Order: sequence, then C-alpha cells, then structure tokens
Amino acid sequence: MLSFKRKKPSLLGIDISSAAVKLLELSRTGSRYRVESYAVEPLPQEAVVDKNIANIEAVGNAVQAVVKKSGTRLKNAAVAVSGSAVITKIISMPASLSEEELEDQIEMEADQYIPYSLDEVSLDFEVLGASASNAEMVDVLLAASRRENVEDRVAVLEYAGLTADVVDVEAYAMESAFELLVDQLPGGKGGQTIAIADIGATTTTLNIIDDGKIIYTREQSFGGRQLTEEIQRRYGLSYEEAGMAKKHGGLPDNYMTELLDPFKQAMVQQIGRSLQFFFAASSHRSVDYIVLSGGSASIPGIESMVEESLGTSAIVINPFMNMSLASKIKPQTLSNDAPAMMIACGLALRSFD
Repeated sequence: MLSFKRKKPSLLGIDISSAAVKLLELSRTGSRYRVESYAVEPLPQEAVVDKNIANIEAVGNAVQAVVKKSGTRLKNAAVAVSGSAVITKIISMPASLSEEELEDQIEMEADQYIPYSLDEVSLDFEVLGASASNAEMVDVLLAASRRENVEDRVAVLEYAGLTADVVDVEAYAMESAFELLVDQLPGGKGGQTIAIADIGATTTTLNIIDDGKIIYTREQSFGGRQLTEEIQRRYGLSYEEAGMAKKHGGLPDNYMTELLDPFKQAMVQQIGRSLQFFFAASSHRSVDYIVLSGGSASIPGIESMVEESLGTSAIVINPFMNMSLASKIKPQTLSNDAPAMMIACGLALRSFD
C-alpha cells in the first residue's frame, strides 16, 4: 500500500527516475544532518517510460548497482511514485474517531473519491489537523495510486535485496527536502511563494510551495533526454556516449551555440509556460523565487537565463549545503549531482519523521 507512515528508523532514499536510480543515506546528530552514502546509476533507455517501470529486471539491476557503489549496509528503503500517478483529496472526518476507526471509515467512504475500483488501488491517509471550518472535524489527506505503480517499485527493491518500508509521492518528498533548504533563500520561507522547477530526463515538474506547503503541481513532457538525443544524432554517438559527453565535456566547439543554448532557451520557455498555467489556475500573479532542481539544473548559467527571461530571482538549490559528509563521499562529485538529488533527499529524510 501507499505508506506515509515510517515503520523503521533508518531508511535509504531511492529515487527511480526516467534516466537513473539515485540512492542517499542520511544520519542526524542533533539538528545536523550527515551524508553517509550516496550513488547514482544510469538506467537503460526505456527501462522507465513516462515514470512507469517498464523493465523490473533492468531497474532492479540498477538498484543493486547503486547499493554496491554506495557501500551502504541499510536494507530498508523509501521510494516514491510520481504525482501524476496519484490522486489526492483532503476530506473532513470527525475528530473523535480513533486512528483505527478513522481507517475503517475512510475505507468505507474512499470509493466516493477514487475513480477506480478499490481493489485496483493502494491508498493511505494522513491527518493534517483540525478543520478550519469546524472544530469537531479534522482534515485528512487521502492519497491513492493504481496498485501496479506501487507494486512495481516494491518488486524492484525486492529484486535488489531491499525492503520498501515507505512508498511516498514525489511532490511530498520534494516538499520535505525543501524544508531543509529555505535558509538558502533570502528572507527564508515566511509566507513566501516558491516555484520549484524540477527538470528531469523526460519530465519537467513545477511544484509551487506557499508558506511551506505544496499547493500546485504540474508535469510537462520536456527534459534533458532531448538534449542527449540531439547530441547523439548530431555527432553520431551512442546514447550512452552522448550522455557521458553531455556530463563530462569533450564535444565540438559548435555544441554550445547550436545545441546547448537552444536547449537552455527551451527549458526557460517550459518553466515560464508552467508558471503561466499556475497563475491562470490560482489567485497568485507572481512567485518570490524560482528554485531549479533536477539533472538539467546543473547546466552552467541556467539560473541567470531564467532570471533575465522571467524577471524572477532564481537559484540552483543544493540540499547538502549545510550537511557534513562521511569521509568516503567526494564533495565535488556530490556537488555536481546535488540538484538531481532533491527527491532522494526527501525520501531519506523519512528516517527522521
């Protein structure tokens, strides 16, 4: 089932994206976090399609590889399904109900809110607090996903010898990670509206956080794979060679002007378009900051291009800026991967709920 409730104390955060598996292990002393282990393993093309696992064996092998690379000894993990695969609804329930009574009541009433047969879905709930409109009621967040979305992720971890203790939602993992990062923004989070543009391999996700909580999510089909495929086509490379060249350099002089700059412009247009959809759907007419995450956020100069084009301050966020690192962690390597580790970070933080 979907599970917002942590069951065991130490969890690996494992983010399965369209292009890679990312693993992160955190520890905490007082209020200070420490990166104990991390690793990234690229996925074969078509192993994950539209955020759905298409090849359990290929993804399971990648999970095995990140576990081995990282050197972690943990066997329990948190993973996430994409927001587009989840239906969420805030409902009101009597505050007098015990958790067991609440669970029974929600199971009886869930078919009112879920457009699938209940035997086809995994669902969970979390009590958010007292209802603003009625002191005798509590607001409850109900989340449901098609069962195969959850079962495929559980199967991938089991293939790699791990146990899925938590199946979260990517947007909520992003929200959890962002809680650590607000001090990187001038003015902190007090009442601010922040746009997090996460540019992955195949999908750009815009999450709007208002006063610390996600109020809007939108996914669009656009990502770094388009640049990789253009490099592959233009220079006659394999997909794997193109990916390595994009990350490590060594491409011809015309790469910047003919491929990279147009891709950066397209990325800014996608972010701007997503923001316009948000403004059209809400009472907001601006955001205070645009936070860039995901693999393509590592492209040099992208934040200044976003600022110039959209007229809003932009920052490439680093979830590890205020963390200490285990001696085996290479700081520069982690820094290079940091923008793509936001969801893995949010999942790893489930150890400390």
